[in-house]
Amino acid sequence: MVVIGVIASAIAIPLALIIPWFPSKGSVQAGNIRTLYDVLLITTIPIFVLVETVVLFSVWKFRMRPGQEEMDGPPIHGNTRLEVVWTAVPAILIVSLCAYAYSVLRTNEANKTNAMTVNVTTRQFAFEFSYPQSPGKQVVSSELYLPEGRPVVFKLRSLDVIHSFFVPNFSEKLDAVPGIVTTLRVTPDALGTYPVECTELCGAGHSLMRSSAHVLTAAAFASWLKSQPINGPPPIGTPPATVTQAVPDYDAVPNGGGSASSAPSSSSSSSSSSSSSSTSAAAGQALFTGSAGCSGCHTLAAASATGTVGPNLDVRLRTDCANPASEKVRGTTLKQCIETAITKPYAYLPTGYSAGIMPSNFAQRLTPDQIQALVNFLSSAAK
Repeated sequence: MVVIGVIASAIAIPLALIIPWFPSKGSVQAGNIRTLYDVLLITTIPIFVLVETVVLFSVWKFRMRPGQEEMDGPPIHGNTRLEVVWTAVPAILIVSLCAYAYSVLRTNEANKTNAMTVNVTTRQFAFEFSYPQSPGKQVVSSELYLPEGRPVVFKLRSLDVIHSFFVPNFSEKLDAVPGIVTTLRVTPDALGTYPVECTELCGAGHSLMRSSAHVLTAAAFASWLKSQPINGPPPIGTPPATVTQAVPDYDAVPNGGGSASSAPSSSSSSSSSSSSSSTSAAAGQALFTGSAGCSGCHTLAAASATGTVGPNLDVRLRTDCANPASEKVRGTTLKQCIETAITKPYAYLPTGYSAGIMPSNFAQRLTPDQIQALVNFLSSAAK
């Protein structure tokens, strides 16, 4: 049994260590988690092999033979010393592993000097990331941009239901809970683009709640941040008037980023001057492929989208809108039809599709400019 156990462990441990259990490492915390996982594998595989070897050997060695069906085994007292050992050793091992896991957790959650704050606002079904610049000023984005090597403190909140902020390559995840701010710390240490996911079932559009995290060099991040407008319109739309949650210590940004009304009056002129660009077809395309999540369900060549959940817009957009039954409900022009399809998706259902698939709250999630941008893009892209 000893020989079998040693050989099996010598084979199983290297195999377990070379299996890519995790995606590529994107943060310091991810490296700590991977080391912890390797330690757990190295520790538990020999135990598993030992237990299975003893079980299998006992099944073979002490199996019932013909004629022994009515016999009992000989009475034995057992081995007190062995029982003490196999109770004490696992207990010491478990306590040691728990202590090491706790130290990794504390290390990952420790405050770091020169940490940058990024506010993460979640709602059905999108993320918004804001970068406080000074009291009352911020940069907002529908995608996450981070500098390599700089510690980041994420402050999470939700405007509606419980969501979860998860970047698999960072090996860090935390829930965003309505009414409170939760904190997550990460130090990105590998350049690249990584997926951002909600891992808490949050409604019909949960599978579409996706974004991207871009880890840039310090110079590239500074250049990106400088190029962004201050107090721009919320990329996920203005929160409903019913959202009145106080967000403590949110870096002096009213509502923590996410309300167009939080922008100071000095930005009004810049917002007005950019209104035409915010409703352009290009802005609509960015929404279609980005925070609105349309490309996850629809096929549209102009957006390089290949979704199959909803209607193929290359094939059906114009024909469905030209349907007399559709014109009675959604309007006679293509733009009227598209706007109604976005804001009241179940007012008219194209043949072959049923209610409950497309999110019905785009009228609340998106600003009027964002809806108009989508209408302009889709009407120009429709074949």
